[in-house]
Amino acid sequence: MTTHPAETVHHALREEPCDDAWWMPGPNGFAACALSPSAGTVAQARRFTRMTLQGWEFCAGVADDAATVVSELVTNALRYGSPDGDPDDICAAWLALTRQEATVLCAVSDAANSAPVVRPHDELAESGRGLRIVDLLSDSWGWTPPDRLGKTVWATVPRRA
Repeated sequence: MTTHPAETVHHALREEPCDDAWWMPGPNGFAACALSPSAGTVAQARRFTRMTLQGWEFCAGVADDAATVVSELVTNALRYGSPDGDPDDICAAWLALTRQEATVLCAVSDAANSAPVVRPHDELAESGRGLRIVDLLSDSWGWTPPDRLGKTVWATVPRRA
């Protein structure tokens, strides 16, 4: 049985959190950052994603798609990622990016022990489209099985030719 790269990221980020708020990308194709539960966190995550992918020489279109995917995953983690599932309880999370041959893996870990839920399509709803957007922009997406440490929701964004 093979392990999905997101499972490796999930356990690596949970086992040894770093005191530094941001980790910058290294030449090995892995970058991660801690996400605080503050108002500017989603914008910081988008900026971190774009800067990282620019450093890895991904084209601007891929960086834009990945930044949008990260924005949706981080928003969900901050909104629904509390350990007790209380949507009013804003929590911190982790963002990891892994450069792969034809894709970039975007993974967001939070403390919730519940799986993400795709909401039914509602054209008049003001929210609830995040995972549908992730599905449209990624080759694949999913999550690690929730455990005592939480879960990681991941998506692979393809490199464009």
